[in-house]
Amino acid sequence: MNLLAPIKIGNYHLRNRIFMAPMTRCRSVYNNVPNDMMARYYAQRASAGLIITEATQISTKGIGYPYTPGIHTSEQIEGWKQVTKAVHEKGGIIFLQLWHVGRISHPAFHNGELPVAPSAIKPAGSIYTYDGMKEFVTPHALSIDEIKSVVQDYVTGAKNAIEAGFDGVEIHGANGYLIDQFLRDGTNDREDAYGGCVENRARFLFEIVEGICAAIGSDKTGVRLSPSGTFNDMKDSDPQSHFSYICEKLNSFNLAYLHIIDALEGDIRHGANVVELSVLREAYNGILIANGGYTLERGNMSIQNGLADAVAFAVLFLANPDLPERFKSNSELNTPDPASFYTQDEKGYLDYPALQCD
Repeated sequence: MNLLAPIKIGNYHLRNRIFMAPMTRCRSVYNNVPNDMMARYYAQRASAGLIITEATQISTKGIGYPYTPGIHTSEQIEGWKQVTKAVHEKGGIIFLQLWHVGRISHPAFHNGELPVAPSAIKPAGSIYTYDGMKEFVTPHALSIDEIKSVVQDYVTGAKNAIEAGFDGVEIHGANGYLIDQFLRDGTNDREDAYGGCVENRARFLFEIVEGICAAIGSDKTGVRLSPSGTFNDMKDSDPQSHFSYICEKLNSFNLAYLHIIDALEGDIRHGANVVELSVLREAYNGILIANGGYTLERGNMSIQNGLADAVAFAVLFLANPDLPERFKSNSELNTPDPASFYTQDEKGYLDYPALQCD
């Protein structure tokens, strides 16, 4: 068994275990609406076993970065339809990643209103806005009623994704954004049903999962977590114990998959409080996708060792639209261009060359 072997997730039979990881690309320049350029970008990569889109806002409150796409207006839904159509015409399967940034935002994105979070704890650092870099602010702590409303925004986002033609959704519970902020005791000091013990801190995630599974089906629902991550000023007193509990509880939902950002070798960009993938594999019984600086060799080894069922590749898929074919033929890989990761044009987006066929 290796990365090139087929796999079934939910009710989908996928051609390989080489998945495209979600990557913010900042190409939705007009009203956060997906466009033709994005349709061509994702269609180029349709040979992935599964494409997981860039993080996509579930509401205006969920915005925290310029030019990122949404799934909360009719115009955005229509924009995504051209993306899913282009991918499906190439035989691909594509899930939308549902996103709310929580405190990792700024009033500049919200007409002067504060970003929201589980608790009024200001993150360290600053964020890029349409007007340049701005220091983070102390967020507004969500009330119980507001939490219920955000849960419904996730459910509505999932329904909108299905309307837009997606094959399923991935709930973004990683990288220091809103769900992750609820999960960790370093960012959640609530004293109600959504704070305190890990069972309470995970309630927000589980309510979202339950609502989306009821709305579109558990076979079309995945979850992404980053147990080892410290990106966006994240802290937790005991991530191994806490995330083992969360992974174990997710078994009951019969999800399409669980997607783990693995920091076994350390999260090079942001540091890591390492929770080994083997611990999470022991806790979770379903399809597990690993992500985080994987190579062909490491990916194959993780599958052969039973640590993961599939591997999601980010930068390698960005620079190599035909990554499965390159892995199959052991061909040379294109070099990514970091300077164009978050720009707004086709350079570094649509111009990475595919292999030439004889």
